[in-house]
Amino acid sequence: MKKMSTFLFFLLVVLTGNIYSQKEVSPRHYCVYFTDKKDNGYSIDHPENFLSERALARRKKSDIEIIEQDLPITKRYVDSLTALGFQVKNTSKWLNCAIIFTKDKKKLEQLSKLSFIKKNIETEKIVREKSKKIKYRIPNVKSIEEDLDTLSHYGLGANQIEMLNGHILHSRGYQGDGIVIAVLDAGFYKVDELSSFDSLWANHQILGWYDYVDLDTSVFDADTHGMQVLSTIGANIPNKFVGTAPKAKFWLFRTEQSSSEYMIEEYNWITAAERADSLGVDMIHSSLGYNDFDDDNTSYTYEDMDGNTAISTVAADIAASKGIIVVTSAGNSGNDEWQYITAPADADSILTIGAVTANGKYAYFSSMGPTFDQRVKPDVVAQGLYATVQGANDKITTSNGTSFSGPIIAGMVASLWQAFPQKTNMEIINAIKMSGNQYIKPDDKLGFGIPNFNFAYLYLKGITFEDYNSKRFFIFPNPFQEGLNIEICCLQEKYPAEYQINIFNLGGVNLCSKNISLFQSAVTTFYMEDFAYLDNGTYILQVISSGEVFNQLIVKE
Repeated sequence: MKKMSTFLFFLLVVLTGNIYSQKEVSPRHYCVYFTDKKDNGYSIDHPENFLSERALARRKKSDIEIIEQDLPITKRYVDSLTALGFQVKNTSKWLNCAIIFTKDKKKLEQLSKLSFIKKNIETEKIVREKSKKIKYRIPNVKSIEEDLDTLSHYGLGANQIEMLNGHILHSRGYQGDGIVIAVLDAGFYKVDELSSFDSLWANHQILGWYDYVDLDTSVFDADTHGMQVLSTIGANIPNKFVGTAPKAKFWLFRTEQSSSEYMIEEYNWITAAERADSLGVDMIHSSLGYNDFDDDNTSYTYEDMDGNTAISTVAADIAASKGIIVVTSAGNSGNDEWQYITAPADADSILTIGAVTANGKYAYFSSMGPTFDQRVKPDVVAQGLYATVQGANDKITTSNGTSFSGPIIAGMVASLWQAFPQKTNMEIINAIKMSGNQYIKPDDKLGFGIPNFNFAYLYLKGITFEDYNSKRFFIFPNPFQEGLNIEICCLQEKYPAEYQINIFNLGGVNLCSKNISLFQSAVTTFYMEDFAYLDNGTYILQVISSGEVFNQLIVKE
């Protein structure tokens, strides 16, 4: 997880007579809050004038109302600041504020002449209605891939996908196609050159980029961190390194400056998130965290990790309220004095990701929960120790941090959402939490545990554990081309449980047989491959177990 910032002073506009009290959070930069959005030229009755079709479609799907918060800032307010000699760096319509820059502190006194500047504000805490948490009880089931040769497609990234049963979701045909992700980070060094991203460019999957630090479009010469984060999602070099959503599309936004850590980073974050929302993204991923700033007076405390205080936390939950799935890393403070998650990981309506080792054990550095108000965090975990990433020198390497477990999950979220585009962001998030291997008993290190994206898929499909008890077998994809998956729910009184799998043509000729032994209760998926030799047509797949015979028609095309 990247922890950085830039240079900025933050003005908490407080008027006592004509004297302003200033709270410095970064050199020479200040945040000015406006009183309203009057005469801004826009109306919530015509949102098409300030939100894209995609953004409006997302709101419509989830029945999200267009509110004043969505309206752009009043331009004449910004112009008035410019006329007074301030340089306006960024604005936030969600918070209705502007970040200004000046070397002359005396200029700040001129703000008292502006009627549209908020007065007597020590700090603004945006309190939102907490989303209702729905509790379910589900069985702890794990999907197992017998034929590990099928994982060779992922190259060095195989383990971090297999751990989540992401390869099974991919085999169903879901790899993030149609999902748009905004990645907020410190820079995307050589993403325009490195071979891991060739397919993203060739297929026009990178939709655009912007640098909210330097206010330009030079994001490919900055930090390597965002490049490595992006690689865990979108890399696509078969048999060498494939990410968790190689078919997704991306907006790349630089919001961080590596060399310093100031609160302006959080305002850059919210500005980028607002742009992402307006563009109609489905998801925001951020491997960034805030608690300890270079100006100690502005640093957060654990008490501030309450889901309502930090600027980035407020921004993340607002983004979620617009129907976006926000995925963020928990932080890398598990082994230091702070220990806890960092903002915006404490937000209540997002997915916060911790880290585990390659064999699924807690990674010593992964930030822990709970939030100050005692909510479970992290939500789920993925591999973050020796995670496979793209190196700066065009070699595939490994790196450590929730910076990488976070996007590994984000890519799988995109793949899952592709399968169920009409589901809301919270429905997808709830299914992922429920699929965790310790959902019944979450803890402060792993949260709900390692998610099983195959089970999350089945749950969203409406297939309950009781369905498995009755149906026992599921075949996909059907029709198939070269191979198919056979999913078996094994709930036997005695083990090993023996299964025989046959494929017949319609004339009754046995074309293929396979014997399988299972040694535990599990939902187990087997991949039967290399059926390219079969002619296109209809066949019978048969599963025999303990005298029970299951037959299903399958189609080769």
